[in-house]
Amino acid sequence: MATKFALSRDINGYNGFGLQFSDTKYSATVAQSTDTTLTIGGAGAMGSIANNVNKYIAIFNFEPGSQVWVAKDATAAVPVGGSFASTNSEMNPAAREVEVGDVLHFFTPDSGGAAVSVVIYALL
Repeated sequence: MATKFALSRDINGYNGFGLQFSDTKYSATVAQSTDTTLTIGGAGAMGSIANNVNKYIAIFNFEPGSQVWVAKDATAAVPVGGSFASTNSEMNPAAREVEVGDVLHFFTPDSGGAAVSVVIYALL
């Protein structure tokens, strides 16, 4: 069952930035130059705290000092060349909204690979 995304509030009602521990967590060591994927599952894979929940927030955590490129529904890639170009990848994103069926792709050029964790919360 995916945990509801709800930030805690302090005594005055201000955002206290606290989250409950999620019951839906994934981790992997992304090997160098290897496309590693995570498919966002539905009720069967992650549970559901409300009918028809299909939007989630994925919060990423990367091994300190690592370079991990992430793309949604496309192979992630490291930039090439010395000038800006359009890309489908983001380096070490903090969090992104995802939906059931999305496939997240992870790629690192780091020679030792990179540890990655993804924590999922349901958006209601």
